[in-house]
Amino acid sequence: MTSFHLFLLAGLLGGVLGGMGMGGGTALIPVLVLLCGVEQGTAQGVNLLSFVPMALVALSVHARGGLVKPKAALSFALPALAASALFSFASGLLPSAVLKMSFGVFLVILSLVRLKRAVSPTSPRPKSENSYQNIEKN
Repeated sequence: MTSFHLFLLAGLLGGVLGGMGMGGGTALIPVLVLLCGVEQGTAQGVNLLSFVPMALVALSVHARGGLVKPKAALSFALPALAASALFSFASGLLPSAVLKMSFGVFLVILSLVRLKRAVSPTSPRPKSENSYQNIEKN
């Protein structure tokens, strides 16, 4: 298998998982680092770039379904963009080992939160005023 095919497979895996709602970067970053030999900072940058088109498609689908409140979305988007720019710059200054450790800690915390939600019948689950079924009606 050539490196092109390996990168293609990594992108496909990240895209499929992202499309399923898991978050493609959760799989894409470790695959790029561990299987493709990409530096941690580069893998995180690639993940950020691949996130943009997926997020735009998801946002347009949800907006057409009436699931987006523009004012609320903007109040989240502006601080998120500022924080993304700041931490993107900061990650370029950090050694790869610090980025790997930070991402590992993030994955452990994410796993524990998801495990708690899966096994606890009383854990809060997000509720939406609209359901995905409403999208099909429009």
